Amino acid sequence: MRSEEHTVLSLVRDQVALRPGAVAAGDATGRVLTYRELWDLAGTLAAGLAAHGVRRGDLVAVGMDPSIDLVVAFLGILRAGAAYLPLDNRAPDDRLAAVLDEAAPGVAVCSAQDATEPRWAARLPADLPLLTVPTEVGTATAPEVGITPEDPAYVAYTSGSTGRAKGVIVPHRAVVRLVTGADYCPVGPDDRVAGLSNPAFDATTFEVWAPLAVGGAVVAVPSPVRLPIDEWVAALAALSITTLFLTTSLFHSIARERPAAFRNLRFLVVGGEQLDAEMVRRVLDADPPGRIVNGYGPTETTTFAAALACSAEVMRDVRRTPIGFPLQNTTLHVLDDELRPVLDGETGELCVGGPAVALGYLARPELTAERFVDLPDGGERVYRTGDLARRLPTGAYEVLGRNDRQVKLRGFRIEPAGVEQVVAGTGLVDAVFVEKVGDGALATLVGFVLPTADTAGDTADDLPIRLRARLADELPDYMIPGRWVVLSEVPLGPTGKADRNRLIAQLATGNPPVEDSAVDDLCRIWQEVLRIPRVDPQDNFLDLGGNSLLAVQVVSRLNPMLVDGVEPWEILVAESAAELGARLRYSGAER
Repeated sequence: MRSEEHTVLSLVRDQVALRPGAVAAGDATGRVLTYRELWDLAGTLAAGLAAHGVRRGDLVAVGMDPSIDLVVAFLGILRAGAAYLPLDNRAPDDRLAAVLDEAAPGVAVCSAQDATEPRWAARLPADLPLLTVPTEVGTATAPEVGITPEDPAYVAYTSGSTGRAKGVIVPHRAVVRLVTGADYCPVGPDDRVAGLSNPAFDATTFEVWAPLAVGGAVVAVPSPVRLPIDEWVAALAALSITTLFLTTSLFHSIARERPAAFRNLRFLVVGGEQLDAEMVRRVLDADPPGRIVNGYGPTETTTFAAALACSAEVMRDVRRTPIGFPLQNTTLHVLDDELRPVLDGETGELCVGGPAVALGYLARPELTAERFVDLPDGGERVYRTGDLARRLPTGAYEVLGRNDRQVKLRGFRIEPAGVEQVVAGTGLVDAVFVEKVGDGALATLVGFVLPTADTAGDTADDLPIRLRARLADELPDYMIPGRWVVLSEVPLGPTGKADRNRLIAQLATGNPPVEDSAVDDLCRIWQEVLRIPRVDPQDNFLDLGGNSLLAVQVVSRLNPMLVDGVEPWEILVAESAAELGARLRYSGAER
């Protein structure tokens, strides 16, 4: 069968026939499923879905974290001929409700444990049938459903850079393109791929189907935001992980603290944001993995449309890491406003063509027509990414920012990504985010920066002074941020990318009323964990000697009291106990 005739199901079915006893999925508890066991459990779920009226082309919601059960759920839904809709367990209630209202899935699937968890059971519509992933193979026969490469495999909701969430309909042929002949990351039968991404983030497509398409194993592992770095690295080694995907922000965070953390990997794929070349060089100079890949691709182009193998030679003199070259059967075009090609080296909008392109947006025909277009003169169908890019003399592509992030300030048009590139080039910061804040005469550019190890000792005033002095030689005055915020940690969103909204929220003046008992509890727990005689409400955790390991201990003591638990990184980025306490909601549990 030619690759263009394959579906995700046929790829997995072939591996079941070739290696039925090989491990297909595993987790940190030691539980494993062979290919035959995975296929049969998925068949049992497919039979259950069919009994609930699920038919070819229907949409089934999935509410669970990375796990073996998640893999069974995805495959079972495909065996029923349906498409899966992964839900974000960290999404606000109103966003989750909006997604479910628009997508209107007929059934939801959870693991047996997740089905009883308040975070899922209470958040799903009461009239939405809820099935649990089977733990034993049943007697019912899975339906025989004839699906084609054009049938939807999943719908992933993404907000993109602006606007309300939109559901991207991804067909089987797009997933097959991602995992077939993948020279950028040639996973094989001996590879064990970490499954750790938020299932609502399309990196899960790579994590699950790249190994299952070739006879490898997907292994659920904890996220690095949930464990101290050394424990997380040890977990990867204990589980014999060979292949790992990380969002760019998570990679930057780990590379700063433990550049040799990836030494046991064959493949490390990084993507989602602009990759800092200096961070890559730091890892390459330490004890690098077999290959570091910079992956680029909007959700609408099925995880990755381009990739760059970041060798020491490639990265030697790079200031801004290119996105690299188009992946198998994918085409990249840099076009002007009339969708005509620009000359090499000139800037235009990056458009992606080929089998990776999604079918469009769920229930959004106008937006689909705007973003998924045919090139002039009978050209191919492409997705307009909204990214500004150019083709370099090497043939690689470089993304320079977004056309919808351009801002106007005092009459000047400014591309914040361009300012970020110059700030990063000073070598004074490990991360930088530039945003326009305010309107009219009160508008200003704000630069949020994470110091390097060498500048971390600067005062809150010293680093901005040094940055302004360096930028004055390279940027006009109107492009230099008028305000700087020095960060102790980059706040991450649900998918592991930098959360720019949280950065901007730090600028708000005044705090909401603080529940005194919440602050008292925080101060008490910080005092106990840090082993210091006193903690004031205005104290900062890091300033008191806190670190990621101690933040995990704080969370373990604090979360049993809360309705919505906090993550260790939230302890690390909080300005003070008072600021964090203002956001806590007690569950009524014993304190």
